[in-house]
Amino acid sequence: MKKIVTAAAAALLLLNTGCSGFLDEELKNSLAPSNTYTNSYGFEVGVTGLYGLARSEFNTWGGAFATHGQACPYEALQVGTDLVFAGHKDGSLMPYENLSYTTSHVFVTSYWNYAYGMIASANELLTYSENESVSWTKADDKAKYQAEARYFRAYAYRYLVYLYGDVPYVDKIEEQFRLDYTRTPKAEVIAKMIEDLKFASANLPQNPDNVVPGRLTKAVADHLLAEIYLLAGNYSEAEASAKRVINSGFYSLTKERFGVATDMPGDYYSDMFVEYNQRRTNGNKEAIWIMPYEYNTTGGGGANDDWSRRAWICKYYNVDGFVLADSLGGRGLAQVVPLSWWVDGKDFFAEGDVRNSEYNIKRNWYCNDITSGKYGQKVEMTDALKENGTLTPGITKFFYGKADNLSYNGVNKDRTKMRLSETYLLLAEALWRQGKMEEAATAINMVRTRANAPTITSAQVTADFILDERIRELVGEELRRLTLVRFGMLKERTLKYNHKTQNMQDHHALWPIPQTIIDSNTGADFPQNPGY
Repeated sequence: MKKIVTAAAAALLLLNTGCSGFLDEELKNSLAPSNTYTNSYGFEVGVTGLYGLARSEFNTWGGAFATHGQACPYEALQVGTDLVFAGHKDGSLMPYENLSYTTSHVFVTSYWNYAYGMIASANELLTYSENESVSWTKADDKAKYQAEARYFRAYAYRYLVYLYGDVPYVDKIEEQFRLDYTRTPKAEVIAKMIEDLKFASANLPQNPDNVVPGRLTKAVADHLLAEIYLLAGNYSEAEASAKRVINSGFYSLTKERFGVATDMPGDYYSDMFVEYNQRRTNGNKEAIWIMPYEYNTTGGGGANDDWSRRAWICKYYNVDGFVLADSLGGRGLAQVVPLSWWVDGKDFFAEGDVRNSEYNIKRNWYCNDITSGKYGQKVEMTDALKENGTLTPGITKFFYGKADNLSYNGVNKDRTKMRLSETYLLLAEALWRQGKMEEAATAINMVRTRANAPTITSAQVTADFILDERIRELVGEELRRLTLVRFGMLKERTLKYNHKTQNMQDHHALWPIPQTIIDSNTGADFPQNPGY
């Protein structure tokens, strides 16, 4: 097994290696690809590593996969958009709000490394799967493991083309060390991603009830395929891919209360985000793909894997009359604060829209410290309190706390990566792009009717309406930067709605290429993105 080294050439080395990082350090000398990828069990071990890599995409400081090494990697894809501003002023996050990040900034480099590390591992698995000596337990094992590896390869390239544009396309193990990579045009990379996802769709299991929670299915591939077809400008194929998910018969929009919290205050929308309610075995038929993060569970997450609660929940405990409480979301840091144009907008949510209920966006804060003399008193969210993240609207889908450890960092409930409601919105986007306004309105109205929001007409279907609906439905779940880039509206919407990011220019639609890549790639020209 090649050794991944650090320093200037580390990112380029990730293109050349396929280190199976999920293996314990002390086992790496005995478990190399040549003696691991010999039978179905070995490929099961390998693909488990790919799931672990994927699950680490928002990892902060440590654990088995220390992906980014800083707080706020996920939030770096949310600030500098029309959605949120940085409340806590984290040093790692502020450059993405004020657009002062450099070619050497931590996330500019870490997302590149994360993606190419996953690609290298996928390529390694795919290469060894072609050995004729492999002993497969079942006839379809080869195609199944290849489908999972090719899905994750496409998933990794998704980050790369959205964030960096033209990037080297690598689909094999490089036998010789190289410093002469060139940038493959984005359109060619996307075409390769589509090939991978089509293969995954054809060879992954169809019935989600027959797979382990969190494992890939045909619908997962088709959902992502719909998005990538949209990115490619192939709208009819995007429509067909979304419809395959919708018409599969396995998934349905949640319209009734279910799961562990039905005897507690809430509603059917909030139920989808309650701990232990993400899996089909819990009654959730809307979730298409979840990443297992369950607390204190083998195969679950750790304290550093997902800090979304710290990001989205305010610092209410700094207000006189409040103490930390899991019922108030736990210990948040307000790393991001919802922009008032939508979260406070009287017309943004229709009256009765369940997504705007107090169970889903907390706007009423009552003192909970029984020793303060203020117990039960309501504290108003003033502009000053919101500006510094002390008391802000709370997106309750990220509430999380443990009574035995109220300062716990992580969000160890399963994270829903894909839901059927987004599939409908991808379908609406594809139909709108084709000028099929009546059908697009119908797709949007499936989501709005479920939310108890009034239906819209075909005349109301616009890019802005779809983008607004995605906030109402998917706030905090989607990576907002990626969505706005796909629509070609990052600059327009950010300048219109985000008072914190008023210096955005066209070139900010892409991040810069990490400087380590340019400096290390001495054998061929590797141009920087314009504007950096």
